[in-house]
Amino acid sequence: MAHSSGQFIQQPKGPSLLSFRSYGATYDIHAHGYVQIVLPVLGELEVEVEGLSDKVDARQGIFIAPSMKHCQSANGVNRFLILDFESSHISEQLFDCFTKTPRLEVSGAAHYLIHYLGLSSEQKGSVDSSIAKYAVPLLLDALLDAPSTPASRLSSLLCRIEQKLGEYWSVARMAGSLEISESRLYAIFQNQLQTSPQAWLTEVRIRHAQHLLAHTDRPIAEIALYLGYSDQTALTRAMRRRLQRTPAEFRRSGQQ
Repeated sequence: MAHSSGQFIQQPKGPSLLSFRSYGATYDIHAHGYVQIVLPVLGELEVEVEGLSDKVDARQGIFIAPSMKHCQSANGVNRFLILDFESSHISEQLFDCFTKTPRLEVSGAAHYLIHYLGLSSEQKGSVDSSIAKYAVPLLLDALLDAPSTPASRLSSLLCRIEQKLGEYWSVARMAGSLEISESRLYAIFQNQLQTSPQAWLTEVRIRHAQHLLAHTDRPIAEIALYLGYSDQTALTRAMRRRLQRTPAEFRRSGQQ
């Protein structure tokens, strides 16, 4: 798409621009007078908009226009990135694009931005307003530009991996899933996500570990195995290298 969303969105007034939320099993039908975009961070969200069922998962988000009646429900640990802003803060062209295609494919670029914002909020408690100001236009661009092969194929692979983090994901297996060479896989990761396959996998596993440590009482050893680490020691080493904190230290800081 030729245009950039940065020229269409202004800093919103009223509803919060960017926030992270988790949902329970049932919510009443409601509507609001502003635009809402729901994007995946962790888990799945069942959504009903104007009587039509849909969902937010690792592959897609959803656009909800003002005054549209909707409700949602989720089971298990979940977390979603929410963009709320007045429709007057985006152009009619941009609004029409989202209205015509409310299912928003989460491409490699969007996935990377969501991951970055999620990790930032876990570490600091919230996303800095200065970061949000620049991240939102980038997110809108990434959501509007439907990814083409091989980017779309990479996005599908990332979704599969996040849904099965406990499995063994070598570079060879990732490349084989896309039927490409390992060197080609490295090139795609660098082009789309500015990182390597294993570095991306480590970041995702640590992000999920942070969320589980902060929001559940699951034993650390169980979390380690769930995320694909051989044991608790392996998770401890990974978090100490990345965050300079052990899982136990991270959990205590979250409780405090």
